[in-house]
Amino acid sequence: MSRLYEFDTLKVQGGYNSAEHNHAVSVPIYQTAAFTLGDSYRADRLFSFSESDPIYTRLSNPTVDVLEKRLSQLHGAAAAIALASGMAAVSYSLLNAAGKGGRILSSARLYGGSLDAYSSLFPDIGLEVDIVENPDDISEFERGIKENTRAIFIESLSNPFATIPDIEKIAAVAHRAGILLIVDNTLATPYLLNPFDYGADIVVYSATKGLTGHGNVIAGVVLESGKFDYGNGNYEHFLQPLWFLRDADDRERSILDVFPNEPFTGRLRALHLNYLGAALSPFDAYLVLLGLETLSERVAKQVANAKAVIEYLEQNEHVSWVRHPYAKDNPYKALADKYFPKGAGAVVSFGFKGTEEQKRKFLAATKVFSYQANIGDARSLIINPTETTHVELTHKQRKLTGLSTDTIRLSLGLESPKDLIADLQQAFEVAFS
Repeated sequence: MSRLYEFDTLKVQGGYNSAEHNHAVSVPIYQTAAFTLGDSYRADRLFSFSESDPIYTRLSNPTVDVLEKRLSQLHGAAAAIALASGMAAVSYSLLNAAGKGGRILSSARLYGGSLDAYSSLFPDIGLEVDIVENPDDISEFERGIKENTRAIFIESLSNPFATIPDIEKIAAVAHRAGILLIVDNTLATPYLLNPFDYGADIVVYSATKGLTGHGNVIAGVVLESGKFDYGNGNYEHFLQPLWFLRDADDRERSILDVFPNEPFTGRLRALHLNYLGAALSPFDAYLVLLGLETLSERVAKQVANAKAVIEYLEQNEHVSWVRHPYAKDNPYKALADKYFPKGAGAVVSFGFKGTEEQKRKFLAATKVFSYQANIGDARSLIINPTETTHVELTHKQRKLTGLSTDTIRLSLGLESPKDLIADLQQAFEVAFS
């Protein structure tokens, strides 16, 4: 279907054939833990991967399968796997890429939880992460790759400042070294950017955010291009024979043997999802599918609202700076024109020019903007990152990201831009009265 139809058709109908689901117009919720195996002969085929029907909802479920197929078609990807959270998508992807003894190369321009995991969690389980201090300098990525580096991990639009990496050039660096480029595309969504078009090998999402867009589900997604060569000598863990992957004649097989067209998501499903268990529930998959149906319309309106609010903030005497690719004098304007012709997202950060107490009064005074730790919602949101979403960051990490205590982050929703601007204006008046 992905070869026949455009994005807006696929987001509504992709990956679903009603004839396979009792002709249900809406994707059914298969709320069951397990599926009948039929007989022992069919069970043999299922457990030897000769057939791919669902066995147990922790590994696969028809509702979740539709979501995975729809997202694959929207990206032109070989395969996708849906998970219980965006952090599961990030963590599983990095663990899957690194294998035993591998390293990840990244930058500090990330969601706070992702960055903190680099020092607080991953070293405990044998995964080391190296940080590029200036990701705008492509040569730093080249110098940062070590003999056992197995992937570069970046965000296509960083949180909270919406900086933009040169994805195409970083992909070239990764591929010259024979390693993966993994891109977190959460802020952009596939409506604004498809990282596979610029050389990404793996794309991850927190589907909690703009992909679903209604603040009612926790979910994550991992997709793979299907073009990367895992037999290039850097990924022995994809070639290792595994007993549980044996065929009907008890011959051990590797991940590449069993999943030749989708080895990354195949291994992630067989090992990380199977044994660590961050399975997306059928009902949550259904909610993500509902959100996808309005993705283009939502994001286009949010981008328009962001532009209107940026213009207002740049004229406000209580704002010291505005960070967004379409703010004045932003160094990422050229990259935004290249990668984001439909708009560079709806997350805008600005510097509050006042005391800490005035900042807190301002945050408490908003009525349309909701004070909460989320982004990509249909509702407009406001937060002070250093005390909340990025509270884990050390002073050194804050310096690398440019995050200061005067930072306020906005995530623009679907309300009237006039009401959003009026709400900010009255909140400034309360703070400075």
